[in-house]
Amino acid sequence: MAAGLACADAGVTVTLLEARPRLGGATFSFSREGLQVDNGQHVFLRCCTAYRGFLRRIGAESRTVLQRRLAIPVLAPGGRVGWLRRNELPAPIHLSGSLATYPFLSRADRAGVARAALALARIKPTADLDRRTFQEWLVARRQSPTAIECLWNLIALPTLNLPAGEASLALAVKVFQTGLLRHRSAGDVGYASVPLSELHGEPAGSALAAAGADVRLRTPARRIGVGPDGSLEVALDSATIATDAVIVAVPHVDAPDILPEGALEDASRLKALGTSPIVNVHAVYDRPVMDFPFAAGVRTPVQWVFDRTSQSGVGSGQYLAISLSGASSEISERTEDLRRRFIPALQDLLPRARKASVRSFFVTREQAATFRQAPGTAALRPGPSTRFPRLFLAGAWTNTGWPATMEGAVRSGLAAAREALIAVGRPRFLPQEMTRVAGGQANGTPALEMVV
Repeated sequence: MAAGLACADAGVTVTLLEARPRLGGATFSFSREGLQVDNGQHVFLRCCTAYRGFLRRIGAESRTVLQRRLAIPVLAPGGRVGWLRRNELPAPIHLSGSLATYPFLSRADRAGVARAALALARIKPTADLDRRTFQEWLVARRQSPTAIECLWNLIALPTLNLPAGEASLALAVKVFQTGLLRHRSAGDVGYASVPLSELHGEPAGSALAAAGADVRLRTPARRIGVGPDGSLEVALDSATIATDAVIVAVPHVDAPDILPEGALEDASRLKALGTSPIVNVHAVYDRPVMDFPFAAGVRTPVQWVFDRTSQSGVGSGQYLAISLSGASSEISERTEDLRRRFIPALQDLLPRARKASVRSFFVTREQAATFRQAPGTAALRPGPSTRFPRLFLAGAWTNTGWPATMEGAVRSGLAAAREALIAVGRPRFLPQEMTRVAGGQANGTPALEMVV
């Protein structure tokens, strides 16, 4: 969607092919048991400037909530509550007050975390960082198992979709430096106040149509052909589309089947990126049991829990969704077994849940939610360009410098659009931030067509 809008805003003719019956990619909603259910629980940070620009471009920024100041409640069994929040001091000491009173670490652990955070803020990105796990670095900085579990993994696991013991140090450095350690307000948390389809797919579809793009749902691209003269054709089920440029924005596991032979130096690297699952556990109670819009958990199987009541259309009671990242064991666990584990876990964290009745319980699973963000993946992530001069790649799995997030997805779309516009001779109209409609500026230049 970001790539299509950027190209349409530059004045080229855009055809967007979507295999599914709706836009939104990996973020969408569906109806279940009378609820509007998101396929996953997504948050963003104030530092996600490309994603926030995308929301402004499609007119959806007002459908989100962005904290004025970072404040994350952290719950532990017994109803104990701690907080991770910032003050108005400059980074990285803007978190010092919160760390000094964080109840789930000893005084020695808190001091050790402070030293490690200062060291993490000073790390310079190098290729060597992607050869180690984040936990290896933490252990070398004398971080205790308790500090890793009760603080470092609260951020690493949901952002990298792997625990610190399996996640790339390079990507962890990016997350912590950009999100928490470089700028005071960077880590302020934002989230959707409507179902994800109303936040992304529906308004983006309207914006694309208004920009003149031809959006074709239920239209999978089967194969991209390249002629002897470098011309491009996209094969559909019953037709082909001739075009001046193509941006392939599909999951990395599907890209090798669509790309023409020779497009990448080694297409097998894409499948070597692997996948990492996310599982969401949903519980609807007959009464309110949690006062926070979201919370993290420590010393509990509950990683993060979100109040989805207002977004889902629940008329009474409260709808909570538990997000489980790096869920390699939960992905195949039976629903009844997950219920036996997570309903008591919620009762341990939320005392009012002990007297509430569960009206509905179900589980949603994303087997390939992200690529596996482990050491060694930096070399496997391609940039937007391919070996063919007018064929480009987009996706959070490409080499954006970011982990597999909504921010990374938008950045990849903008990067691919920039390269495509240069390739077709429109370097004056390169997207920077998607803050306004820019279409119509290319009047008088030859008509060009792109397929996304």
